[in-house]
Amino acid sequence: SLAHLQVAESFEIGQYLQMANTVQRNLELTQSATTGRKQGSLFWVLDKTTTAMGGRLLKQWLSRPLLSLDRIKQRQQMVQALLDDYFTRENIVDSLKGVYDLERLSGRVAFGNVNPRELLQLAKSLEATKPIIQALAESGNPDLEKYGQGIDPQSELAESITNCLVDQPPISAKDGGIIRAGVSEDLDKYREAMNGGKKWLAQMEMEERQRTGIDNLKIGYNRVFGYFIQVSKGNVAKVPQDRYTRKQTLTNAERYITPELKEHENLILEAESRSTDLEYELFSQLREAVKAHIPALQELGRQLVALDVFVAFAQDAEEKNYCRPSFSSKNEIAVKNGRHPVVEAVLPAGSYIPNDLVMDEDTSIYLITGPNMSGKSTYMRQLALIAIMAQIGSFVPADSAKLPVFDQVFTRIGAADDLYSGKSTFMVEMSEANEALQHASSRSLVLFDEIGRGTATYDGMALAGAIIKYLHDKVGAKTLFATHYHELTELDETLPHLKNIHVGATEENGQLIFLHKILPGPADQSYGIHVAKLAGLPRAVLREASSMLKRLEAEGAREINPSRQQLDLFSPVEVVEENPLKAEQEELLDEISQVNLNEKTPLEVMQLVADWQQALKEE
Repeated sequence: SLAHLQVAESFEIGQYLQMANTVQRNLELTQSATTGRKQGSLFWVLDKTTTAMGGRLLKQWLSRPLLSLDRIKQRQQMVQALLDDYFTRENIVDSLKGVYDLERLSGRVAFGNVNPRELLQLAKSLEATKPIIQALAESGNPDLEKYGQGIDPQSELAESITNCLVDQPPISAKDGGIIRAGVSEDLDKYREAMNGGKKWLAQMEMEERQRTGIDNLKIGYNRVFGYFIQVSKGNVAKVPQDRYTRKQTLTNAERYITPELKEHENLILEAESRSTDLEYELFSQLREAVKAHIPALQELGRQLVALDVFVAFAQDAEEKNYCRPSFSSKNEIAVKNGRHPVVEAVLPAGSYIPNDLVMDEDTSIYLITGPNMSGKSTYMRQLALIAIMAQIGSFVPADSAKLPVFDQVFTRIGAADDLYSGKSTFMVEMSEANEALQHASSRSLVLFDEIGRGTATYDGMALAGAIIKYLHDKVGAKTLFATHYHELTELDETLPHLKNIHVGATEENGQLIFLHKILPGPADQSYGIHVAKLAGLPRAVLREASSMLKRLEAEGAREINPSRQQLDLFSPVEVVEENPLKAEQEELLDEISQVNLNEKTPLEVMQLVADWQQALKEE
């Protein structure tokens, strides 16, 4: 039987926002890119669902955001109604806790391997639907009321199951003890015979003790030998040989049978066998009756699971201060104080620094500069996640948000190779960039992070510049392009739809401080060596890098010179030092000047002094 399969539904690919698997991994929609686990993903942040079915549906929605504005708004209306009505929402959550996995149970019914406990779980799930319908009907909201009117709780089915099965049936349907009394007259007669036979056995045991004088005589049963009278070895002499026939010898006892006991054994075992067979037959009939309701159960499951996700979205919006996004037909973006939902979730409350993102109809590309670790990638992913959340019907992490309905999302984020397919890191980079250039439209969203870094400086810079120009002239997609090629910031002079923005950073007492704030215009420098210092690179490496940087700056290596094929980092260049101290001594003085002795223990201060002495000796 294929009754567990739901009716196939056709749909056009163009009904959903398109994202390649690499895009979904880069944006960490359902699992962390580093651990492969749920924690650290957008799914982890949004999943406040109560049922297992709800979690599965939320994953499906994240992988297939809507393009239909009407369907998006229908979801938003449900979320808004549940957000506004706390008590209805809580009543629904309490009832959903009693709903088992209807999708899984329907499948087991169709396969014919559902057990009595699972059928009872199905009945309890149907019973839990009634208070959900009542809560929706009493909400006073027309959207919620209409939704509740479309839910069929399958009351007759639930009643037939609960009237047939006992309250706590065993797992196996073949061992009996699953059907209620009163369901079958024949079954009740068999049970009466069984109960009467067991009472007769108890009476016989008492009478035989009195007749024989054996106080520890007992009547027992096992599957191999049936019923027997057991007497200990010490009392064998008291056994009446004219009535007892030896059946089995044990180490410490003897077992006997009598004609009277044998007769009742046949009656009891026959009643038990017929009772068990009849119970299984009745259960099979019930299971077949339930099977006829599978389409209705599947529809009920779809309604309840969607409601579960709507409630989760409402809870997210309330707990995390998400706003209801609106949509623009003019291809403009206006996000006020937007936040990255996952990063915000892992930081202490209130510590995340929000940022605006405003791109009018005439702006298609933001060229983003600034130091590593300053938040460029977070800012880029933030927009993509806000757009995806908006198009699945969720509210979004911002004070306000106005967005176009994107048809596709493309990313080129992170450095990774594909050894299985024989692709280097740079080949993967170019392949992902090509996907966007070939398939993006003016309604798409493109996120490019550090394009061209996998090859020589001038090659990379030239490719990055050409890609930006192609996106600007030919594609017109909304694009966030992060780069360390500061020379590219001059493109705003020739490309009217491109604007420069940068992530703010400042340097105080030789220390780099990230502002995590997006500001207009290009960044003045990359602060690469400062970031390397934060990463803990050896002091010798940092000194050598600083020396090389000065050489490059002295010879004008930062200016693009098409005739020059290779930068000579190690050629001797005369650099005039104004300060007679060596560079490494200057660094040590800077470090000493920044130490706050009030925050150090005497032992820590002694260790610092020892480190400084060792550094000077090395020089």
